[in-house]
This record gives sequence, C-alpha cells and structure tokens, in this order.
Amino acid sequence: MYKILRKEELAPKIFLMDIEALRIASSCLPGQFVIVKVDEKGERIPLTICDYDPEKGTVTIVFQTVGVSTNRMAEYEVGESFEDVVGPLGNHSDLMNMSMEELKKKNIIFVAGGVGTAPVYPQVKWLHDHGIKADVIVGSKSKNYLLFEDKLKPICDNLYITTDDGSYGYKGFGVDLLKELIDKKTKDYNYVVAIGPMIMMKFVTQLTKKYGIKTIVSLNPIMVDGTGMCGACRVTVGGKVKFACVDGPEFDGHLVNFDEAMRRQTMYKTDEGRNILKKEEKEEGDTSDKKDEECRAEIKFNKMHRVPIKEQDPKVRATNFDEVCLGYTEEEAVKEASRCLNCKKPMCVTQCPVSINIPKFIEQVKNRNFEEAARIIAESSALPAVCGRVCPQETQCEGKCIMGRKGDPIAIGKLERFVADWSRENNIDLSKTLPKNSKKVAVIGSGPSGLTCAGDLAKLGYDVTVFEALHKAGGVLVYGIPEFRLPKDKVVQHEVENVEKLGVKIETDTIVGRTITIDELIEKEGFKAVFIGSGAGLPRFMGIPGENLNGVFSANEFLTRNNLMQAFKEDYDTPIKIGKKVVVVGGGNVAMDSARTALRLGSEVCIVYRRSREELPARVEEVHHAEEEGIKFNFLTNPVEILGDERGWVKGIKCVKMELGEPDESGRRRPVKIEGSEFDIDADTVIMALGTSPNPLIASTTKGIEMNKRGCLVVQEDTGLTKRQGIYAGGDAVTGSATVILAMGAGKKAAKAIDEYLKK
Repeated sequence: MYKILRKEELAPKIFLMDIEALRIASSCLPGQFVIVKVDEKGERIPLTICDYDPEKGTVTIVFQTVGVSTNRMAEYEVGESFEDVVGPLGNHSDLMNMSMEELKKKNIIFVAGGVGTAPVYPQVKWLHDHGIKADVIVGSKSKNYLLFEDKLKPICDNLYITTDDGSYGYKGFGVDLLKELIDKKTKDYNYVVAIGPMIMMKFVTQLTKKYGIKTIVSLNPIMVDGTGMCGACRVTVGGKVKFACVDGPEFDGHLVNFDEAMRRQTMYKTDEGRNILKKEEKEEGDTSDKKDEECRAEIKFNKMHRVPIKEQDPKVRATNFDEVCLGYTEEEAVKEASRCLNCKKPMCVTQCPVSINIPKFIEQVKNRNFEEAARIIAESSALPAVCGRVCPQETQCEGKCIMGRKGDPIAIGKLERFVADWSRENNIDLSKTLPKNSKKVAVIGSGPSGLTCAGDLAKLGYDVTVFEALHKAGGVLVYGIPEFRLPKDKVVQHEVENVEKLGVKIETDTIVGRTITIDELIEKEGFKAVFIGSGAGLPRFMGIPGENLNGVFSANEFLTRNNLMQAFKEDYDTPIKIGKKVVVVGGGNVAMDSARTALRLGSEVCIVYRRSREELPARVEEVHHAEEEGIKFNFLTNPVEILGDERGWVKGIKCVKMELGEPDESGRRRPVKIEGSEFDIDADTVIMALGTSPNPLIASTTKGIEMNKRGCLVVQEDTGLTKRQGIYAGGDAVTGSATVILAMGAGKKAAKAIDEYLKK
C-alpha cells in the first residue's frame, strides 16, 4: 500500500498528492512516470512524476479528474493509501543525456500546457540545480487553472504566463507566444520541450519545424499499461512504430505522427465508460448470468479409453467466463488412475520438463491416497493446478504414454489437476523446507519460471525475494490466460500463496531496471545470486498498412485488460473495446484465448492463419473448444492491409490466399502468396496474436548481460547462467514466448545451478 502524505487541490479538478514510495523516490529522474491503481478494481493510470524526494521517500503526482478512475483518486484523503504505485517507468529526459558543455550551448524554452506543467517542473528544477537557465511558457484556460507559477519563478530565467481568456498574463495560446518570442529574437532558442495536451504539442512542433528548432515532446497521454507489455502506446515516429512507455515517453516532435496518436488517444474515454463500449447488446439478451448444468454425457468405462471429463455445454460457456473443464470427481480420478501400467521405464517422465514422478503419484491416486500424491508432485512442481490445466500434455508426457499406442494415453494432466485441486480444497500443507541458510537470492518476475526457481531455492533454505513489475504475482498466468481456462483467485493465487508459505517474499510494483537495478540488488541489498525470469511481454506486429488504426490491438493488451484488470466484470473500472466483428491474426494458444474471449464479450469472431490446420501451433484441445463455441477459421490466409474508415477506425482487413511451398527453417512448409487472390473481411476490431519478445530493459541496464538478435538473453543451456557470474536467466526471457511448463523447467534448472554456485 502507498500512503498519501499530502493532498492539495491546485485548480478545479486538478489535484497534487505526495505518495510514500521509497523505492521509486530513490531511483526516479525527471521525465519518468508512474502507474497508479487506487484499489483492486481500479484502472491502471499513467502519471508523469512531478517531483520526488529520496530522503523522505516520496513522489509527487498531479492529475486531473476526467473519468471514473481519476474521480475515485480524488476522493482519497491524507492518511489513506493507494493499492499500487509502479515505477519509475519510461526513459528520463533527453536533457540529462547531454554533457554540461553541450547544455550550456542550448537556449532552452519549455512550453507547458495545463497539467503538462507538472512534468515540466522537475526538468526545469534539474537544469537550475546544474547551473543551466531555461525559459518557460505556462499556458492554461484561465488564471484559476494556472499551475506552479510560484514554484517555477525562482528556478527559471524567464517565466511567461498565457491564458486562453486573457484573465492573466498573455492572452492566447502558448504556441502564439512562442512564435512572438522567436520572431522578436528575445533569445536565439535552439531547443524546445513541449509537454501538454496532444493538440498543443502538435501545433508547437508545426511552428518550430518552420524555424528549424529541435523540439522534444512527451507522449505520456497515450499510455495504458506502461510496462512495455500491451502495445497500446504505439506511435509512428519517423515512419517507424515506437512504444511510448519503452522508447519514450520523449520523442523528436518533428517526427511524431500526431494525427494518428490523437486518434489512438480516443480509444478509451473513461467518462463514457462501458456505455460506449457496450453500445449494442445481443438481440436475444445477455445470458451470461444463466447457469446450465448440462455437461457431456459419460460413456461406458473401457480400460483402453480414458475416463471422459465433464465440461460446460459449448452454447452455455460461450456466454460466461466460468471454467470450461469441470474436472474429475474422486471416483472418476481413481478410475482413470487405474488405467496406468506403472511402467518400470516410464517414458512419460522423460518428457516432463520438471521431471514429476508421474507413475508414482498416479499409483497414489489409484489407492485413494490423494495427500501423498500431492506431496510427490510438490517435490518437482510448484504449480500443479496450473500445469494440469494449461500444459500441452499431448506433446509431452501423454505423448510418450505406452497406453497411447493402442488406445488413449493416461489423462496425466487431468489427474495432476485433480490432485492439486483436492490438495487446495483440503488445506494440505506442502511447505516443508530445509533450515534457512541466510543466503539471499533475487528472482525477477513472478511468472512460471520465477515462481519455480523461487520455490525450489526456498525449499533448499535460501532467503528468496521475487520482484514483480505488475500489481499481482503470477506473470503470464495472471495477465495472459483467460479465466475460463485458468481461474485466477481459485487456482493461480492459491499456488502463489503456496510458494510464499515456503518463505518466499514477493515485492509487487517493482520494475527491475527502473525501480531498482540488478547491480543495486547485488551491491546495496546483499543478494548473492539473481535469476531473471522476466518473460517476453513486448508484443509483435506485422508492419502492414493500417496497423495503427483505432480498433487494432495486440493480444497482450486485449487479454491483459480482460484477465489482469478484469474488464469483463461490470464492477471493475478498466474498459475494454470490442466490436461486433473481430478478426484474430495468429494460430497459437494466445490467438485461441483472444478469439474465445472476444466471443464471450459478444462478438462474431474469426481467426486468420497463414498456414493450414495441420500447422496450427495451438493445443488441439484449445482449437477443439474454439470450434465448438462457434469460432470460424480462415486457414491459408494472410493479412496484407487493415482497412479504415474516414474517422480512422477499422472497417475491414484485406487478405490474400496462401499455398504451402517448400519447408522453411522451422521445418514447416512455407506459405506462399497466390497472386490475384486478394479479398476483404469485414471487421471493426483486429487482434494481433503474433507472439512476443523480451523487454530489453533489464539487458540495457545491467552490465555484462548479452542479448541475441531476437532480443533474448544469452545463457548456458544446461545451467541458465548468463555471461555474468551469479546472474542466471530462464523462461521466455531466454527462449521467447513458449509454454508454461518449459518456463518452469528453465526455472528448476537454474535453481539447481544457483544452489551449486552458492555452495562453492
């Protein structure tokens, strides 16, 4: 929790708050921002840091009440606390990258509009503290809305005030006054920093471009998530797509496509809320609250065939976010376990990335000793309820099951799920560890690789702290996988708590590389080893025309809003934009998740995939479920352009038909365009589910860490050791986006290597 130490209403609907945030205050710099979340149901709100005091451990934010979430922020008083404050985020001001000699050659003027005055203040203050004089123009609607006049006067060379209504200072806009100052040659300005409303920054850059004056703008207003994960803040700069939260927030204003950025800014108008986003209900009414107990009928038990598992009826589940698979009963689990041959050389174990003793735990299920089965699994896996639900067992353990040669393989995943759920429901304590040894290990990221590594090391007696950038632990398990596949409170949260019971500490809202660096963890906080399990959250796009139209989303943004921020629930603040006709581009599990989520939000959905059905990388079960629910598939189809209307919103997607040629480097037949096969698909929403890559933040802020050409961390395959002693990495940060269980296997391998390293 982050306590409010000071609150002040600076102007009508504009508030200043000092927030207690020790780590952020000690590491932030002018130009950076934070994400504020008022409570469990609140939206993630990006706010530029106005000031900071490392000694007091405070950061100062300024915000204007423009919607539901900011109005709720304004209701908080001194002594109350926000649930989450994440930061510092983004890059610091470009001015701080210059030498003092270079800065002294600059004649700098800031143009601040409205609430944009707040982030201007710390930059001017930093310049003043380093002996550099700058001029400032502050614009507002009227005198009543003027901010920071008293604070800026002592630290800038010349302060110019403008008001739209002429109630104070210069009558007119800041850009008009800037033109006068340039024309009068009061100073020979050669560097302009403009921060404020998007339209103001656009006009300033249009003016300065005519005079050839370097101009920097801050694109904080278009951010959503702020950690580089959702892709919502993408903007075209110099003809290239950039992400404001990772590459910015400051950019060369002359290169920014402001029209596009302003259009994207209108995507989520909080005040209009769900009334806009839910403009039209289904003609037959909302059935999401209706419960239907109809499930698949059981078939007669046959030892060569697995015991069928009950699921929600497809027509019913397509209207709700309840879990699709209902799981085995005790009797069904025992019956399925009795099919296991208990092989002397179990091939299933060889294909399990975390090496669970599969025959041994199944034998205990067969004998109804469920607690012992849970303990056997816990020796190898920290996330059995998760793995039982989302692991691709068909290509791993079950793919090697002997029973599968003549019949159905044992339902290993479903049995693992049953044991884990039984353990949870019966409060089984699985927190046995070796005596603590006081050696500190830092784990970056609380996804499957991080939790696995942390859990294994805690069992060995190490003092483990996990640092998580988001406000909830779980990584991709929380933000990436929908509720209908993986319940968050019932399953993920419980397994996170089990890891905590081992003695693992989890610090949320901590971005390693910004809030604190790896070097600081080692040098200042005494960690003897570090595991990087930060995942791969930077979304990919195709680079085709129209990709920055309103209505185009990365799967990360779409799923994060729905899963992490619970946008599908009426009582949560986060909006989610969904149209009547949705096209999902991609063929992996993430594409299936996006399509099935959009369907549940009331859309007609089709998936576009450039290869054939046989090449689909998604799990067979997920494809089957999607088809049952009514998702349409367009195979051998590739998008070449996203079509927009006159308002800049998606109206369709232009595709070409493909045929399979010779195999490429992946071993799969390469799709080849069929000339003259272009056709359009009507759509008002397009979701790009094309995979992700690691965020470069950690590598760029840590000495001795190397990345390959794909942006993945370079490590030793057998240990996860990076190029630097004592620092290990695994999971998607190393491989790029892959499966949960492979990430867990990497975390397990690294934990073993760290233990061996620290015992030397």
